[in-house]
Amino acid sequence: MSHHFVLAGCLAATLALGSAASAQDYVAKIGHLESPAQSRNVMLEKVAALVNERTGGAVEFQIFPQGQLGNQRQMTEGVQLGAIEATVSPAAFLGGFNPLVSVLDIPYLIPADGDAAQALRQGPFGQALLASFDDKGVKAIALWPNGTKNFTSNKPLDDIAEFAGQKFRVMDSSILIEQFSALGASAIALPFGELYTALQTGVVDGEENPLDTILNMKFYEVQDYLVVSEHGAMEDVVLFNPMWWESLPEEYRTVIVDAFNEAVPELRAHKAAAVAAALETIEASDTNVRIASPEERAAFRDVMFAPASQAYLDKTGEDGATLLQIYADETGK
Repeated sequence: MSHHFVLAGCLAATLALGSAASAQDYVAKIGHLESPAQSRNVMLEKVAALVNERTGGAVEFQIFPQGQLGNQRQMTEGVQLGAIEATVSPAAFLGGFNPLVSVLDIPYLIPADGDAAQALRQGPFGQALLASFDDKGVKAIALWPNGTKNFTSNKPLDDIAEFAGQKFRVMDSSILIEQFSALGASAIALPFGELYTALQTGVVDGEENPLDTILNMKFYEVQDYLVVSEHGAMEDVVLFNPMWWESLPEEYRTVIVDAFNEAVPELRAHKAAAVAAALETIEASDTNVRIASPEERAAFRDVMFAPASQAYLDKTGEDGATLLQIYADETGK
């Protein structure tokens, strides 16, 4: 009697395990650098819920914000190795890993209009850019907007001519250095962590970052002038481990890609709210804030776009030229 009971118990336990496994056939740990309240994380949680619902619970995303799974390089390598299943990385951190992605450093590349920008991400240009990761040991499935950069300085930025002779901090990118050279300014690559002190002590006159970053890092406290130029797109790339991605049924892969793309309007709105709040706080401070007009933005683009594009081509050769040609064909620019 007891013998049968034990078998029945074992069988029940096995069945329970089986149903738990089928309830979550595919679990992905997704790491990123932003804090829990920031737009990227808030929308990742929403995508996770959507994917779980649309796959009937078969796919579970576990989101790890704030560098819990390492710095960006460690997370990108973790995705390559399969130690983690996915990461959402700023494109700026991937240039050494895939030089073609540095196309996103080119100023005013992404259209200001949100819908036009998303059409570019999902169209031939965006798809070619995502495909450029295929031989890097990762599967890039989507691009996500994460704000735009603006100029700040301790010297006046009343018009384009004022940039001449100023020193700006940039991320380590030949394209961004050329962007400032085109304005007659010099650019110095400095680590992000050293930027506040560099601005405070005058090692550099200015920098470029999104408004919410300028607020959160208190750069506005050590900068007298800000021009809202929205000249540089901060794009995220969603990277999955190829083996994990290929193990998914095709219908689940479609669900995931669609969920990331569908989230973009809400992601934009969430980010816009954070940026608007940041602008309000900075405007209330001692910093002189100026919003660049559409005409001025067009003038910035005319000066910076070609030299920055050339720096990109110098680095990426024929593959880069192909990608820029797809961009030109698609945008008519």
